[in-house]
Parts: sequence; C-alpha cells; structure tokens
Amino acid sequence: MRIITGCRRGLKLKTPKGMDIRPTTDRVKESVFNIIGGRVIEATVLDCFAGTGNLGLEALSRGADKVIYTDNSSISLKLAKANAELAKLADKAEFYRMDAAAAIGTFVAKGLKFDLIFCDPPYNRGLVLAILRKIDAADILRTSGLIVVEHSKHEPVAEDLLNLQETRLEHYGETMVSFLTRTVD
Repeated sequence: MRIITGCRRGLKLKTPKGMDIRPTTDRVKESVFNIIGGRVIEATVLDCFAGTGNLGLEALSRGADKVIYTDNSSISLKLAKANAELAKLADKAEFYRMDAAAAIGTFVAKGLKFDLIFCDPPYNRGLVLAILRKIDAADILRTSGLIVVEHSKHEPVAEDLLNLQETRLEHYGETMVSFLTRTVD
C-alpha cells in the first residue's frame, strides 16, 4: 500500500497485521481519485472508518487542506496516526476515536462542513446505509461536496435518502464504489 501521487508520491504506508482492517487497494484508490480529480484540492475531508488512513493521506498528498479521521478502533487510529507521521502530514490531520455515527453528531455540533467524505466501513454489517442515513440527516456536506463509499456488492446504498443521491457507481469485483452528492441546498 502506497501513496499514488502528489507531494508524497510513492511513499509506502504501514499496513495492518491480520485481517481486522481491510485497506482500499491501490487499484481502487487510483480509480477513485481519478474520478474525483481536482475536487480534492484545498478540500476539507472526512475519512470515516479511517483504518490505515490510506484515503485521507492520498487526499492530503494531492492537495487537500485538512483531513479528519474517525474510527472506533484504537488500533486503526494508531496506525492512521503513524502513517500520517510517516508521510509528514500529521499537522493537517485530526483524529477522533469514536463511532462514525457519533462523530457525525460531534461535527454537526461543531459546525464542521466537508467538501469530501470517504466512507469505507467493514463489509456486510449494515454500516453503509446507517452512516449514509446519518450524513443525510446532518448538514455536514457542503453544497458542492461529494461522498465516496466503498462497499460490498451485497449492500444497498441509496435507500430512503432525502438529501443525497447516488450519481455514479463503479464495480471492482466484489467491491463497489458509490459516489453521492447533495440533492438540496
């Protein structure tokens, strides 16, 4: 696992031991960032279910201003912090050890808004739709913002969402990536 491009291009990141953390593959990550394009430049990014910090670090390397990481696993956050320090990007990162849904409430209370939100929860546990419903009800995505959700092909994504709509869906074998935007201002 490495940072693909930008100011930290080619940097190899620390990887997890065991299978409790499933990092986004370089192939999927490169495709996602090709689709996102310039949206990442000067963006404020939320990386829910941070894992290794892989997606947020790629965003920082490509010009994002700030990444906020959430994960309820102390092991994941420790690994994400270590990777941010390795990349010398820790000064542009904040880390919250808490459940992603609870973190959304914290960000609403703080008045935080994001240009880009990555959600890469563990597969097939019902977390995708739960977190999207929480984001849908909150006002944390800027009008021109984008949500990128990595999920299993067996998980529904855009059911019963009032303020978000799926605008693109990409398939990578068992992995799917949905792109959602706001429907209202």
